[in-house]
Amino acid sequence: MSPVSRQWRRLGIARETPLGADVAADSPDRREALKLMATALTLGGVGGCSPPPQHLIPAVHPPPNVRPGQADEYSTAFVHQGYAVGVVVRHWMGRPIKVEGNPNHPASLGATDAMAQAQLLDFYNPERAWGTTRKGLPADMPSLERALAAQRENFGANRGAGLAVLTGACSSPTLSAQLEQLRDAYPEARWLHYEAISRANTHKGAALAYGRAVEPVYDLARADVILAIDSDLLDQAPGSLRYARDFALRRNPVRDGNMSRLYAVEATPTLTGAMADHRYIARRGEAQDALSALAARFLGHSTPEPPDWLRRIADDLDAHRGRALIHLGPDHSAENHALVFAINEALGARGATLRLVEPVLHPSADADYSLPALIRDMDAGKIASLFILDSNPAFTASAIGFAEAMKRVDFNLTLTPARNETSDATLWATPMSHSWEYWSDARAFDGTASVLQPQSSPLFGGIDPHHLLSLLLRPGAPESHDLVQATWKSKLSGDFESGWRKALSDGVVEGSANAAFNGALRPAAPTLSAPKPVSAGVALLLRPDPFLWDGRNAGNAWLQELPRPLTKIVWDNPALVSPGAARRLGVRDGDLVEIAGGGAVMRSPVWIHPGQADDCVVAYLGFGRQRSGDIGRNVGVDFFPLYGLNGPFALRKLDGRVAVASTDRHHPLRDDESGQFARSDTLAHFRSGEIEPSPREGPFLYRWRPQGPAAWGMSIDLNACIGCSACVVACQAENNIPVVGREQVLRQREMHWLRIDRYYEGPPEDPQIHFQPVLCMHCEQAPCEPVCPVGATMHDSEGLNVMVYNRCVGTRFCSNNCPYKVRRFNYFAFADAESRALESRNPDVTVRARGVMEKCTFCIQRIAAARVEADKANKPIGEVVTACQAACPSRAISFGNLAESESETAQRKKSPLAYALLADQNTAPRVTYEMRILNRNPHLAEPAP
Repeated sequence: MSPVSRQWRRLGIARETPLGADVAADSPDRREALKLMATALTLGGVGGCSPPPQHLIPAVHPPPNVRPGQADEYSTAFVHQGYAVGVVVRHWMGRPIKVEGNPNHPASLGATDAMAQAQLLDFYNPERAWGTTRKGLPADMPSLERALAAQRENFGANRGAGLAVLTGACSSPTLSAQLEQLRDAYPEARWLHYEAISRANTHKGAALAYGRAVEPVYDLARADVILAIDSDLLDQAPGSLRYARDFALRRNPVRDGNMSRLYAVEATPTLTGAMADHRYIARRGEAQDALSALAARFLGHSTPEPPDWLRRIADDLDAHRGRALIHLGPDHSAENHALVFAINEALGARGATLRLVEPVLHPSADADYSLPALIRDMDAGKIASLFILDSNPAFTASAIGFAEAMKRVDFNLTLTPARNETSDATLWATPMSHSWEYWSDARAFDGTASVLQPQSSPLFGGIDPHHLLSLLLRPGAPESHDLVQATWKSKLSGDFESGWRKALSDGVVEGSANAAFNGALRPAAPTLSAPKPVSAGVALLLRPDPFLWDGRNAGNAWLQELPRPLTKIVWDNPALVSPGAARRLGVRDGDLVEIAGGGAVMRSPVWIHPGQADDCVVAYLGFGRQRSGDIGRNVGVDFFPLYGLNGPFALRKLDGRVAVASTDRHHPLRDDESGQFARSDTLAHFRSGEIEPSPREGPFLYRWRPQGPAAWGMSIDLNACIGCSACVVACQAENNIPVVGREQVLRQREMHWLRIDRYYEGPPEDPQIHFQPVLCMHCEQAPCEPVCPVGATMHDSEGLNVMVYNRCVGTRFCSNNCPYKVRRFNYFAFADAESRALESRNPDVTVRARGVMEKCTFCIQRIAAARVEADKANKPIGEVVTACQAACPSRAISFGNLAESESETAQRKKSPLAYALLADQNTAPRVTYEMRILNRNPHLAEPAP
């Protein structure tokens, strides 16, 4: 039983059916009792936290700068892989309650991803580290400071010999300056930046191509033809939110007649590949063969004749010189990346669809010093003191023996926001403050800097990385606020005070983007070649989980229960195999298999993944944590013991099966007359007028139209939706939607109000992939309303299908009568049982109890707030932005007042691509879609052979 399920059994059933509580759940054990005590103590102080001040204020006194009954917003940034994405944190009475994108930030443009939205849950997580320990026992800060003083004395005597500092990827100018000061003070010290999932090969390839480190920045809005090879450009690459927006700008033929064209060559489906007009499945070595053929075409290499489909792609790239782009995924070798830079130069991409800027990430002290080198030094006894900042190499580097080597280090310390495998193995473990609790700075994918300002005083104590590095240099460390201000003292234009306030208000430091790199391509770059991959056995592709990443988010229940965009799996990471490989092995979903290679053996359930190469197995990293609190412990399979090992790998079937939780087959819609839901067609048909307009409304025996001052509606552009699921988490945070746990998902009881349906079109071996967000359609002729015996679901004058929760008696008639299957029922007290602080919930939204039906409300609380402001100003209601619309990186969702004929939503609904889902039901939904149009190459009429 999962921790979430165990909690609702204990708390929810006991609260609502006390007589059956003794048989519903076991008593809490010691660990859980202590956790609940810690939660209670923590929440006692949360109510008084305030954004800018540095100390908690008792709740009986109103915090300064807080307007009772109104929300305030403060700019900061979410840092992932070292790169910053601008966000705005909304506060209610001094408490952070919601994350939004910062429209001023070039990497955000107002959007967010799922991980940024889930920061809210991390901030209030009662399982965060809250006390310094030594050898696993409680200690205090004075003891740690005395230990650090002894270390400083040793460092000063031997110039830092034997000292090693390990941090994650760093773009912070302030932290980088501190590391440089550390290197100056202790010249013999070793330090490195380590990310288990890194883009090191991309940066090494740039260095091979141009002779020095540079950062590539892409402009998809100017690209007519894009070739993506094993690419993560739209979902995981630095700047992916911006790239998704720019890509979507060129994909709707009604708003932009000159559509771009996207080709994808990949071994396993990606979000970038799912959006492609032509997608080609590459078996092992075929992607590299394609690169060699492109090099022969554009760089004059000699190679065998390429297949016809690749020749056609090369012709298309050639015909669009200066408007073409090739992007290569991070898993490829540095030589291949250098080759792609050379081909892009030959295509005229430089200065048009591709530009190069100075490096964003701060380099390690020694360019060649890596984690394996550090492990060798620890094994040899050359490292006497090791400091690990916000990294978990004991988990992510288990395949190369980091934890064993660390035992040979006399003094080691881990600074981590939550207990993990590395903190349990070190002598000292110190809680790291959440990024909302201290001052810092960071750079975006193009170098634009942001100041990270604290959103609250520390809830769990702890120290920040700036403070720890200062203690390594001298006693009496300065505050992080002073350090960050010192960094920007001479860099802000004009008066410092006004420039500082503007940087905090805007969320960006004006004019801080990195300078362009104008160097030329090295002559040797076009001649580089990568070694051929191992041909025996199966190819094992280990990829970061799209939400848990390398395991750092394993304790976040929102991200654990968020369906993966392509597989729709939650709370698990089975090995993915193609339909052809599954037939050969004789396996079906959930069967156990063994993956062996490189001296390691792993057992895992299997999942059949259409559109994947037959000779590869894909496994997502970040699961199988042993030290991640109750939420993430023992969830899924830890594949890191196989990470970095050389093949060949063997795959064989075992006896036994495991139930894998997936929402893929939940809430099926009945087939409509056309047999299509996520509709699509080709640009050629659209331009020829062969696409027949979809019927908007059928014949009605009775037609009721709301007669309110506003008419709220939504349009969703399937040309822009990339299936990233940021909107799902945004809706969850905004509307206090609980998680239910793995066992309940297996019973089809997930609670998300918004889902992203994924459809396959074509054969399972090579299908076209489509995404379609589905939420309450707010039907004007709503089938749910006449069957409710208590009138809990009803219409208002503005066309909203509203829920009166106090009336609902849980008959579920409305859910049975809904053709879109968008209503969710609280089978148990999910909200009471989830591990979420009450103070983190949106006070404008009712928290639903057991036995209540719920569904999307079009963020009615935001509509109400806009109506109040309009009444105060004595003018018509203005723009309302729903939570899902605000988060969407590609602006696929448009919401507005249909009574205003010039509104964006009203104009979208007039598009010839617009259609209603299940239109034959005559429900007159207020949500409509714009059909997806594929810009096929006329010389490649058929999808990949």
